[in-house]
Amino acid sequence: MTNSPWDTPDTNATAATGPLAGVRVVDMTSVGMGPYATQILGDMGAQVIKVESPEGDVFRHAEPARHPNMGAAFLNLNRNKRFVVLDLKRPDDLAALKRLLAEADVFVSNVRPASLRKLGLDYASLREDHPRLIYCGAYGYAEDGPYAGQPAFDDIIQARSGLAQFQGANGDQGPRYVNTILADKVAGLTVAYAIPMALYERERSGQGQAIEVPMFETLVSFLAVEQLAGRTFVPPLGDAGYGRVMSPHRKPYQTADGYLALLPYTSAQWARFFAVAGRPELAADPRYASPAGRSAHIDSLYATLADIVRTKTTAQWLDLLRDADIPHSEVPRFDNVLDDPHLRATGMVFEYAHPSEGQLRAVGIPTRFSRTPGNIRHWPEPLPRREMDAAADAANDPA
Repeated sequence: MTNSPWDTPDTNATAATGPLAGVRVVDMTSVGMGPYATQILGDMGAQVIKVESPEGDVFRHAEPARHPNMGAAFLNLNRNKRFVVLDLKRPDDLAALKRLLAEADVFVSNVRPASLRKLGLDYASLREDHPRLIYCGAYGYAEDGPYAGQPAFDDIIQARSGLAQFQGANGDQGPRYVNTILADKVAGLTVAYAIPMALYERERSGQGQAIEVPMFETLVSFLAVEQLAGRTFVPPLGDAGYGRVMSPHRKPYQTADGYLALLPYTSAQWARFFAVAGRPELAADPRYASPAGRSAHIDSLYATLADIVRTKTTAQWLDLLRDADIPHSEVPRFDNVLDDPHLRATGMVFEYAHPSEGQLRAVGIPTRFSRTPGNIRHWPEPLPRREMDAAADAANDPA
């Protein structure tokens, strides 16, 4: 087998190889958004030190789990990190955190800014002694707006951003949440790309800076790309909502024996689809012959598509669509996606022996660098004991 520039990284490596090797990150985040971002930084080579309260990250306690404090979501968000427990109500622990920050390139926190100011951990308090520090605050709302400081989690931001209303617009059950922590992960990805940008700028200026990544604004920006639609124009040319994705017929189509994802997109793809479906006359239909016509009649087009797909089995469609080079897919359960031959061949899904949790399955690093690939060096660890608390327990142990 020949080597390729995309060889699967060694998951037993001890040294960082990624483009952020040598960058030191102090991570004071929990739940989804922050840990997702800092795991990406760690995958790309950064040395990430995760600071937890004595209770630990909330996601440590999310089921399923084999052992306390090691829930599945925590395991999937916290590799390539080292862990330390600090109780910031204790002066010694607060001082320990400040010593960590003195040696850090980056500080990431999703603690409310007002709480950080009380502890002297706000950017204004730290930048004089640490002028090169990249300081990233990731929380619900920007600090200069009326929602500043309000508590916010994924469900709240999905609702307030308009996503929940979009998601339920074509059903009869009212607004609905997307079945993944989408707001957390979109904001986490934004944190993960903003920090390297600031590090790149620091190489030229020599100066650190503060970054703010508010979930609400980030998700509104994410949605606006296509959903701003008619409200892009002043005065509006229509309501918000991109017609194609808002069509009630946009969903996996029922075949004679299952379901199929299908998306002819260009005029040539639609013509080929109508031909293999035995309806070539539809390619000349004025409603469907051009992008503008299809956009104006999207509900009719997708309803027609649904009627056609019902006439054959999934296997029949897969053969026809593959030969016609039309975008399509089966609709598997995620359990089956984990066995997808493409993901297995690229090393994206693998199993490993965790030191405390036994045999586990993980999803690897999707972003590939030909010269400085990311790698997996550390697995999530059980909640560490504070040294003074462990010593006190030992002293009082009658054994």
